[in-house]
Amino acid sequence: MNLGAWLTVLSLAALLVAVHRGSKVGEWVFKPLAATGFVVSALQHGAFESRYGVLVYLGLCLSWWGDVLLIPKTRGTFLAGLGAFLLAHLAYAAAFVARGLSWTTAVAGFVVLTLPLAAVGRWLLPKVPPAMQRPVRAYMVVITAMVACAIGTVVAHGGLAILVGALAFYLSDLSVARDRFVSPGFDNKLWGWPLYFGAQLVLAATVSLR
Repeated sequence: MNLGAWLTVLSLAALLVAVHRGSKVGEWVFKPLAATGFVVSALQHGAFESRYGVLVYLGLCLSWWGDVLLIPKTRGTFLAGLGAFLLAHLAYAAAFVARGLSWTTAVAGFVVLTLPLAAVGRWLLPKVPPAMQRPVRAYMVVITAMVACAIGTVVAHGGLAILVGALAFYLSDLSVARDRFVSPGFDNKLWGWPLYFGAQLVLAATVSLR
């Protein structure tokens, strides 16, 4: 692992301890540090050496802002964070398109992914306040499209790590949804954050793929 990855791993450990102890100051310190780690990691892997790398780097930077905006518990900052992550997923999808993908596979993947999308919608949407329904629905569609594009580029050009990162990000968002709308608690963060930060480190590492 490079220096950025170690920063993410160590900051994540400190973040989990801080949140478990109820330290808001610790969350404000260590969550941005953990996110900074995956941004730095992408740079160390050579993010600016390809168009794919630049777009992934953009997605990581937008995710950094999403992480910070989700620290407060207000509806406004949550929606802003949701918007930042939505743009991050669009950047990742654009990166996969720039890398090259099988459109037939990507479309087929999206069709298949509508099944878990519908299942998550039935579980989650009844618990989402009316004013937040449209942003949440839009986010669900965009992250599904991002994963479909990851499938398309892996089928076309290999690089299984891309799909691993995309799927891990997809699954980690279930913990965010559960924590915000269904059943808040530290247990959501205990599995969701390692999956999320791990996903970002994997995606950051993929910028070195040629």
